[in-house]
Amino acid sequence: MADADYFITIVTMVKKIGVLGSGTVGQTLANGFTSLGFNVQIGSRDGKKVENWKGSTGTFEEVAKDADLVVLAVKGLAAEGVVSSISQSLSKKIVIDTTNPISDIPPENGVLDYFTSLSDSLMERLQRVASDAYFVKAFNSVGSAKMVNPVFKDGRPTMFICGNSKSAKKEVISILDKLGWDSEDMGVASSARAIEPLCMLWCIPGLTRNQWSHAFKLLK
Repeated sequence: MADADYFITIVTMVKKIGVLGSGTVGQTLANGFTSLGFNVQIGSRDGKKVENWKGSTGTFEEVAKDADLVVLAVKGLAAEGVVSSISQSLSKKIVIDTTNPISDIPPENGVLDYFTSLSDSLMERLQRVASDAYFVKAFNSVGSAKMVNPVFKDGRPTMFICGNSKSAKKEVISILDKLGWDSEDMGVASSARAIEPLCMLWCIPGLTRNQWSHAFKLLK
């Protein structure tokens, strides 16, 4: 999909963010975006109220339709189905894709099992399902505890992102900066083939040594 630079005039006016997913990641990011002054809704399949969330809620479809920018924070196995069901409501909108293609097979020696291969990625599949949306990979290689305003003695961590739209990535980088992250643009959607496996690497210390408080940093 060609980059839509004309879209920048709309992108910079983002006021409403719809977070699809009511789990820990979804709520963490929803609270983070709220702290930045955005109007945030959380979407779920049934649209019911979310425990510990004081903001508004709705179904995936309702929230996506009303949002200027959408955050996909559902289980990887469910992501394609969710995106397919609301693809029209995602048209011409930025979609921050936090998902990872983690299968139901248990980890082996701390290594997660993925249902994708190195010749494909979950984000590419999502982009094909909703071809008119502007997907940007982000937040998939760090735990929820460090997603918003992460503090490390060695400085700001690096968020690796990718996506086909330069304008969409510019907007996401702006948001990441406000949430305490340095960003590294790794290119187009196919780069998610390299970024998604970072979750596997990030999880090894946690699954083998119960260490979950780290993040990646790119040194130049």
